[in-house]
Amino acid sequence: MGSDGEERAPEFGSMVGELREVYESGRTRDMEWRRSQLRGLVRLLEEKEEDIFDALREDLGKPRGEAFRDEVGVLVKSVKDKLQNLGKWAAPEKVETPLVAFPASAFVVPEPLGVVLIFSCWNLPIGLALEPLSGALAAGNAVVVKPSELAPSTAAFLAANIPKYLDSKVVKVVEGGPEAGETLMEHRWDKVLFTGSGRVGRIIMTKAAKHLTPVALELGSKCPCIVDWLDSQRDSQVAVNRIIGAKWSTCAGQACIAIDYILVEEEFAPILIELLKSTLKTFFAKPGHMARVLNERQFQRLGALLDDPRVASSVVHGGYFDPKTLSIEPTILLNPPLDSDIMTEEIFGPLLPIITVKKIEDSIRFLKSKPKPLAIYAFTTNEKLKRRIIEETSSGSVTFNDAIVQYGLDSIPFGGVGHSGFGQYHGKYSFEMFSHKKAVLKRSFLIEFMFRYPPWDDGKLGMLRHVFRFDYVNLFLALLGLRR
Repeated sequence: MGSDGEERAPEFGSMVGELREVYESGRTRDMEWRRSQLRGLVRLLEEKEEDIFDALREDLGKPRGEAFRDEVGVLVKSVKDKLQNLGKWAAPEKVETPLVAFPASAFVVPEPLGVVLIFSCWNLPIGLALEPLSGALAAGNAVVVKPSELAPSTAAFLAANIPKYLDSKVVKVVEGGPEAGETLMEHRWDKVLFTGSGRVGRIIMTKAAKHLTPVALELGSKCPCIVDWLDSQRDSQVAVNRIIGAKWSTCAGQACIAIDYILVEEEFAPILIELLKSTLKTFFAKPGHMARVLNERQFQRLGALLDDPRVASSVVHGGYFDPKTLSIEPTILLNPPLDSDIMTEEIFGPLLPIITVKKIEDSIRFLKSKPKPLAIYAFTTNEKLKRRIIEETSSGSVTFNDAIVQYGLDSIPFGGVGHSGFGQYHGKYSFEMFSHKKAVLKRSFLIEFMFRYPPWDDGKLGMLRHVFRFDYVNLFLALLGLRR
């Protein structure tokens, strides 16, 4: 543990204790309190929109349109959805009970977990902090948010403004580096959500094991994009628009759900590449419409992917790196070696390999040989191919004929599987991630069946068989002594 963590250990201990005390008081369970916090989040996003744009520009060079689309607008929509549906989500759900238990009733009651910790990431530093925060507050928890120190302007914005718009006794923002995060993990939490790399995710899980803390991990992966031969020129252009939007117009490819590489038939590859080139010129004709690389370390990492001469020779478009502005030109590579770093590591940047296959169906075999990704994208009108992708591959999500838009849907869960993480949120699933579904059964003293107790005999065993087979006719006859 570093000096920062050691110095702040007493501070964090007091903070967690105070949060647990407030939670135990019942303050966060009140439905009106929960709604007031969600309304506060909406006000924060709407009233501080320009400040958010400024912070995202300073940290990542994000254009205003992208910042609104991917972080502010989608969040306002999501929080308002929670406000509209919270009463329904939080209501006890009545479930069936067997006739043999009559009179009885059973319910599933959502209850808050308690005091939860959210680690957000630097690439979507507003969205990855406030979307899970909205779910945790809707579910009635006390929350600590640890923003990424790699997006310092956004972290400072959250630390300065969340206490102004939310209940500062219940929601805390902790700034700091890895040492602060490690110190936070020394404490007992009722749930931890971490978004980031698999390397740090393993550290989080190891530390969580000390207190048996449940963990949700949202990790990265190499998200593939299958591009089938599209007969219509318009459909091909729409597909290319959406591919570019999901690669270069989403934090310059620095997103866990960005397209990592493309799989396409050999014959269609030249057509696809030319369409990508011409459309890139249209979308990014002027500077300032694409985010920059986070920092010098990430810039050098991306540059190193092209150091391999075999990879450098596969570049068919772009490849210009500007170290002064930390900008990288949209770069396309054709068939880099499959054993090279660019095809074995998550790229997380504006480099796009295109891998050719003999037949588009071969892409399924290719994907099955790889770790399960966070998302699979496929542009195709072939219904049989769609069905095979759904049935024969495994991923956090599958999106046909678009990319990344699934992130903005409140009606479907967002999350990984296997090496890309576990745990799902967004919309109702954010509420459920930070809730415990408590089973409640109510019975009366009216009817008592003695065959459930010792001493045992064949008659009681027979009645139990009728119960577990839901054979109530023969059970009734046996109780009357008319059948054994």
